Amino acid sequence: MLDKYRDSFDGILSFFGGKIGVKPDILTWLSLLFAGAAGFLLYFSYSYHSLLIWSSLLVGGNGFFDALDGKVARLRNTASLQGDFLDHVLDRYSDIFIVGGIVLSGWCDTRIGLVALVGVLLTSYLGTQAQAVGLKRKYEGFLTRADRLTLLIIAPLIQFVLLFLDIPHPLNHSFLEWVMIYFAIMGNATAVQRFFFISRALKHGGEK
Repeated sequence: MLDKYRDSFDGILSFFGGKIGVKPDILTWLSLLFAGAAGFLLYFSYSYHSLLIWSSLLVGGNGFFDALDGKVARLRNTASLQGDFLDHVLDRYSDIFIVGGIVLSGWCDTRIGLVALVGVLLTSYLGTQAQAVGLKRKYEGFLTRADRLTLLIIAPLIQFVLLFLDIPHPLNHSFLEWVMIYFAIMGNATAVQRFFFISRALKHGGEK
């Protein structure tokens, strides 16, 4: 849903993109580094709650550099299929690192987390698969990557505040587990939504 506001952040990305002096691929790898560090801290945050704050900042860094690499490539007219391919591969690893850090931690039932991770990966796969079969790349849906990243930035902070204020977890689920439940439901619903969109478009002669 937040993807519709992409243009609102274009000015900010253009400003930083004009100042950055490194290649877009380096920014792509840097976004992966932030994601890996975030997942690492999320995994240990169940025992060391202050890591929740740092993990939130790192997820934010992942999202920022992931958006910035494409902007830099476009500003320099160096956008390429190879760069686009690298970006999407590393994005999937980033998803696995961040969501996996929560799934394997004590915050979340592993079974719930695995269903959430399936939804995340299938949603992204179907978004790019639309392009692979000749349609426009599909970004829209119930739960987009922008939505996920926003929630993954905010959720650790809310979890930390709830712990700091000693507020009981609703229905014995941590806030981070509730986010994984939401990902499990809405992520898979988005995958189904995109599947039917692609199928319908192909039945009508590949309309874009």
